[in-house]
Amino acid sequence: MNLRCTGAIATVLLLLPGAARAEIETLRVGWCARTISSAAAPYAIATKMGWFEKSGIKVDLVPLPGSGDCTKLVATGEIPFSVPSAEPVLVIRPQGVDIKFFYTAYAVNIYGFAVPEGSPLKTVADLKGKKIGVIGMASTGAIVARALVTDAGMDPVKDVSIVVAGEGGQTAALLSTNQIDALSQFDTQYALVENAGVKLRYFEHPEIIRFPSNGFVALAETLINKRKQAVALAKGYAMGSAFAMANPEAAIRILWEVYPQTKATGKDEGSALRDDISTLNARAKSWNFEKVGGKRWGDNVTENYAAYIDWLLKNAVIKQKVAVSDLVTNDLLDEINAFDTAAVTAEAKAYKAK
Repeated sequence: MNLRCTGAIATVLLLLPGAARAEIETLRVGWCARTISSAAAPYAIATKMGWFEKSGIKVDLVPLPGSGDCTKLVATGEIPFSVPSAEPVLVIRPQGVDIKFFYTAYAVNIYGFAVPEGSPLKTVADLKGKKIGVIGMASTGAIVARALVTDAGMDPVKDVSIVVAGEGGQTAALLSTNQIDALSQFDTQYALVENAGVKLRYFEHPEIIRFPSNGFVALAETLINKRKQAVALAKGYAMGSAFAMANPEAAIRILWEVYPQTKATGKDEGSALRDDISTLNARAKSWNFEKVGGKRWGDNVTENYAAYIDWLLKNAVIKQKVAVSDLVTNDLLDEINAFDTAAVTAEAKAYKAK
């Protein structure tokens, strides 16, 4: 056999399915906070366990100031996917941006007011004349604060002061020195504040508990052109969530390995582990899709979205009603849920972190 023939055969073999290893595509995914925290454990687990790689992807988390930026960067095509809350998506959707949720990551509301444990403030009405600390003025915490204040019959501009309090330790310092009176942030940020030494008491908000919080979004054209990647991303996240719920300690140790910057400095390992498990458990509560009527991982429960849209419209957060069918799609969920949750849970429980 001559060299020309041999080369031709080699070329044909390389073109055959499975003859060459598939290229791994790096997906830039918007992380809607400035700091990657233990809430990123599902991504770390899916990376460590090889689930992302087996599906042909690698995830690059991109820290951003908040959900507004996460939404804008997807809308402009700068990143293909992010995990924002619904409000900025509802604002931008009527402007002709065909962007949709294809997986609800946090099925339960993660927002609401919190105050120091010993504060005399107990209701939204008590916040009149008070300073409410948010991560940023465009953050979802700021949006929800205005809506809750409006819902309580007050003017969010005249009756309260919404101010930037930063994250974690910075927020805790402002609370402990009485520079702010209350917070409107979210579950994991509250855990970080408590880890910094300020115990919190949370207001009851039964009217919003079933409202969805954050989820994976993409442009409609991305869900067509990168459907396989979207499924791989959300499926890995779902499997990572199941793993983390079954074995929080292993989840944190894997997180530290994949994202070493998340491991706290200045603490002994036991304290760092305890604090990060606390933060992880705060977020894990929102992964429980059954609590809000969901049937599977990532379920976009349309009646909950519809109720949230009506509430935001009533409280002037959005000016135009958006049809739920324009906001969410459950079209990818069968593929995303094509894994055995019980098997992942068993694997997590048997996992021995180093």
